[in-house]
Amino acid sequence: MDRFPSLNPITTNLIIYSLTALLMMCNKPIFTVNGCTPKDSGPVVPTTPLVTFLERVQETALRAYGPKGFDPKLYVDLSLNQNLSTTIEAFDKIKRNENGSVSIDELSGFVEKYLGGAEVDLVYVHPVDFVAEPEYFLPKVKRPEVRDWALEVHRLWKNLSRKVSGRVMEQPDFHTLLPLKNPVMIPGSRFREVYYWDSYWVIRGLLASKMYETAKGIVYNLISLIDEFGYVLNGARAYYTNRSQPPLLSSMVIDIYNETGDKDLVVISLPALLKEHKFWNSGKHKVIIQDGEGVNHSLSRYYAMWNQPRPESSTTDMETASKLSNKCAETQLYRELASAAESGWDFSTRWMRNESDLTTLATTSVIPVDLNAFILKMELDITSLANAIGDSDTADKFFEASKARKTAINTIFWNAETSQWLDYWLRESNLSEDVYKWDASSQNKKSFASNFIPLWINSFNSDVKKVDEVVKSLENSGLVCQAGIATSLTNSGQQWDFPNGWAPLQHMIVEGLVRSGSEQARCLAEDIAVKWIRTNYVAYKKTGAMHEKYDVQKCGAYGGGGEYIPQTGFGWSNGVVLAFLEEFGWEKELKLDCEVSINVVL
Repeated sequence: MDRFPSLNPITTNLIIYSLTALLMMCNKPIFTVNGCTPKDSGPVVPTTPLVTFLERVQETALRAYGPKGFDPKLYVDLSLNQNLSTTIEAFDKIKRNENGSVSIDELSGFVEKYLGGAEVDLVYVHPVDFVAEPEYFLPKVKRPEVRDWALEVHRLWKNLSRKVSGRVMEQPDFHTLLPLKNPVMIPGSRFREVYYWDSYWVIRGLLASKMYETAKGIVYNLISLIDEFGYVLNGARAYYTNRSQPPLLSSMVIDIYNETGDKDLVVISLPALLKEHKFWNSGKHKVIIQDGEGVNHSLSRYYAMWNQPRPESSTTDMETASKLSNKCAETQLYRELASAAESGWDFSTRWMRNESDLTTLATTSVIPVDLNAFILKMELDITSLANAIGDSDTADKFFEASKARKTAINTIFWNAETSQWLDYWLRESNLSEDVYKWDASSQNKKSFASNFIPLWINSFNSDVKKVDEVVKSLENSGLVCQAGIATSLTNSGQQWDFPNGWAPLQHMIVEGLVRSGSEQARCLAEDIAVKWIRTNYVAYKKTGAMHEKYDVQKCGAYGGGGEYIPQTGFGWSNGVVLAFLEEFGWEKELKLDCEVSINVVL
């Protein structure tokens, strides 16, 4: 670190990562573990000294308080009251028992004196464009109870609005929260920072609430992350610098532009979108698959730049990895855990070789349908945005890229037998180090909601004949349940599996069905939207909160499973409800209780 005295720790770590990546490009093994060379040889972005220290506090706290109700993320969200060296020295002097543990009183005293609470880095800020009842707000909603509830959801934006505190801006090295310039919308509960893909559905809700300036501020914050790191981080914390999340920034930009006509936003955004596109189409994210005709197709995968326990879940990851027999396998598992977190689907049997064993995660061996659909949309969005400001060269380049990716998606993922787009699992390459030979048996035939995400993209929802085939497949898949679309058909106990339904998945599939122009697709979309609105409404009336996820087996039930307790707030759930009500409305005669028939056309 002494060689870079003028750089902050995160920038210094990125320089170290770049040097490491150069060695990897030369195919030089970087390290061995206990005499074995790990299969994993991908890039690693080192974390900051503060994060490393807070992981020690996290582990000590688990031993002191025990596992019941323990949330490891809380401890890496803490900040320093004094400089790091002084804090570490004091921590090392805490009296320990013979087994190395610390008493609750000793730990509490240390935390109170040396560390700041996780909630103080962000402070409440009233959104500049919030009004109690926006003009032209949800004009299709005719039933008074639904309109009143929608206004309550709209008012939740005030509850979730934050700005980075002055203390973070003044001493960023004392905090794991990154100093973003503009106000943010947090998801809620334990998620005290902005998250990448959550922000898209937050913005969709903000657009329904006519809060255009707040929406733009979120985009500008995400662009600032690209300017500093080269990609949008999973979230705005120092411990998230080693991975991204599903790339939806272009969708945010184009939706705001379509509502506001703000070309300045486009001019500012376009260079960042080009950087992001390069990030997802280079290095370990890029994979070449050769089809049966000998044609190579370039696709993308999730691949986190990390092979240690995730700091926000360090104790949890170490417990999971303890079931493995050697350090090499642990290193690979840590990469897979972080890569699953990059996907947003953390965790799901979608990434597991053995559905009952989380240690069999193999995220980096999966070429995901939805990720490549998102990148195709990014290419189409860039084409449109570049045309909007007269940049025909960029528009032409990305239009050609979109055509190539559409062909790749249809060739590698489409399965005519199921009428779904299926994830593709990589096997050991038999062509060269970087090219995989396509094999039909490598498609994952199991039904996941992600198999239908390409419907969201105009390139696919414009083919009405294919859409109708996909609609029948979705109806017969078993995924459409009483209260929405299930994430999978496997009840594994992981949160991105059955019986949980998630707002983003409902929204993308429903919006794709609506955009198709197919009458059959529109009917299914309305049916799903009614189910989803109703379950959100009933759960809200029972609990007084919007939830992160819902149990689609039963109307009005919120979801569970995974590595943390169910959360409320909740940014993307609020956004999707408002977006659905804007699209479909709610007629006076349409009932709200769970017992009524759900096969009602709005």
